Amino acid sequence: MNALFATPLALAALPLPLLASRLMPPRRPPRGSVRVPAAVAARLGAAGAVSAATGGRRIRLALAWTAWLFLVLALAGPQRVLPSAAVPASGREIVLVLDLSGSMEQKDFVLDGRPVRRIEAVKAVARDFVRRRAGDRVGLVLFADQAEVAAVPTFDLAAVDAALAEAEIGVLGRSTAIGDGLGLAVKRLKDSASPSRVVVLLSDGTATAGAVAPAAAAALARELGIRVHTIALGTTEELDGSAGVASLVDTKTLEAIAAASGGKAFRVRDTEDLRAVADAIETLETAPTDAPPVVVAEPLWPLAAAAALAAGCALLVFDRRRP
Repeated sequence: MNALFATPLALAALPLPLLASRLMPPRRPPRGSVRVPAAVAARLGAAGAVSAATGGRRIRLALAWTAWLFLVLALAGPQRVLPSAAVPASGREIVLVLDLSGSMEQKDFVLDGRPVRRIEAVKAVARDFVRRRAGDRVGLVLFADQAEVAAVPTFDLAAVDAALAEAEIGVLGRSTAIGDGLGLAVKRLKDSASPSRVVVLLSDGTATAGAVAPAAAAALARELGIRVHTIALGTTEELDGSAGVASLVDTKTLEAIAAASGGKAFRVRDTEDLRAVADAIETLETAPTDAPPVVVAEPLWPLAAAAALAAGCALLVFDRRRP
């Protein structure tokens, strides 16, 4: 257990009151007042009043300094850093790359006994996969006409799960920019120090848009040592005229991407296949090292802020009670 400050530079503000007192001009006594020596004041019977005034100033000064000290401590952000035994870090970084093109609307999957769109089946299985990644850093990239990072790689699996739940067809267009999606995921993992960097690419179509060729993105992944597992999604590899949606899956391109980067290509035709693939990827990507456990920072600044507030209130009460 370690006690740290989130913003330790804030502690440099501690001596500011002393500096201000040195730079500010001395306080002038009120008009009409007369300063007399202590001996004369004692003869005049004012010694007790002088002593009381001196003690009052000391109490006021102590309260003011206490309030300032705890205020600066609160600004410095004290925190207690604890290792979380419940969430050991695996050392893996995984980015899911999900196709949101128009063909993902085709309703040819079955989930919980009812027919659903491809995107719904994929999201259900992907969310379950993410929830089981405790200890991994997981990110999410979505693509259609263009690609975007929906969630940067993070231990906050709830945030990735929420991003998956909100993913919807049409937001990024309806074409299939596979190369852009893969390239963006590789870019996110490029500077990672993780010994195991993985992309899971899921698509149900042929690349029809984008500025980056899938082969070029795969070559970059291979050069950087990033494995890419691909999932070709769809019930048929022919055009399904009855559904009115093109379902031609470019399995050769997806297989070439996986082979180039040292990953594995999967072919999925139903929800059970999809679940089996998620389990297979989990088996393939075993923990490479005994990485240190994830640390959790418990903020303590509210305690310091409460102490500063209490000292400030005590100072106000003291000033009001003084004659």
